[in-house]
Amino acid sequence: MILTFTPNPSIDSTLSLAQPLDRGAVQRASAVSRVAGGKGVNVAVATHRAGLKTLAVFPAPTDDAFLRLMSHSGAPFEHIHNEGTVRTNTTIMEIDGTTTKLNGPGASLSAVARKRCETRLGALCVAADWVVLAGSLPPDAPLDWYTQLTALVRDHNPAAHVAIDASDAPLQSVADNLETVAPALLKPNAFELGVLAGIDGHWLEEQATAGIFTDVVAAADGLVKRGVRYVLVTLGQAGAVLVTHQRALHARPPEIDVLSTVGAGDSALAGFLLGLSHNFDEGQALSTAVAYGTAATTLPGTQIPFPAIVHPELVHLSDISDQLPRGSR
Repeated sequence: MILTFTPNPSIDSTLSLAQPLDRGAVQRASAVSRVAGGKGVNVAVATHRAGLKTLAVFPAPTDDAFLRLMSHSGAPFEHIHNEGTVRTNTTIMEIDGTTTKLNGPGASLSAVARKRCETRLGALCVAADWVVLAGSLPPDAPLDWYTQLTALVRDHNPAAHVAIDASDAPLQSVADNLETVAPALLKPNAFELGVLAGIDGHWLEEQATAGIFTDVVAAADGLVKRGVRYVLVTLGQAGAVLVTHQRALHARPPEIDVLSTVGAGDSALAGFLLGLSHNFDEGQALSTAVAYGTAATTLPGTQIPFPAIVHPELVHLSDISDQLPRGSR
């Protein structure tokens, strides 16, 4: 089972404009959509649609509109009661593809609700193969909560693997505590990896687009050496790089028309977990990850792809282990 925990879920509202955004003016949207979102939720929706046993867990009030939207997704879920309305993240999509995101802060998670989350995750992870901890943390949550939850999962089910997709201070806290407890998988993008390595994320993406992965591989390899089994780095149009104890791989997507990048990284993580769950080798799993991320970018707003539009056979896979730091293996 894929168990996902999204501590700060969101209603993802997408406003499509038929003209460029004019700041300070009144404009009408050509289309509006609202779906249940949040990184872990998106992963759960993708893996459920692909036929894997999945459960999405998140805090929310019992009467929140988020629960109705979550039901519409079709993915199995369990909500843990918490006071405070689920936040709204708004995406403004202009006709030329320019995307502007405005993310709400989210409701505070009470100490009682936080304890409920920990208790349920401890019980549910016993049946899980993968536990995905994903997204921002709600206000007042401890910055090292993901590290605490990783240790909790390990205590309750040593066979379960933990994947973490986070950014900013929560990700930095995970990285600072790798020697204490490391997840099996980290999924940073170029900018998040850059923060951890002290390298400009734009530079990493530009280098990757040019086919140069030395800095990306070195930064990811540093995390592997500290205990992470898989570091999956998403690189936008340059695809993704996977670094493990054995090797480094790059997967490049086919050229496509991008409608929205919202949810692409979450879909890529789902694709990678799908591949591993089907006992694909690491290269096939990486190709599946990039295929899922690519499929997500062909959909407007925050939409998670169904398997029918996912084409890993169109992804170009290459071994870039020669770009690992000298003497690292």
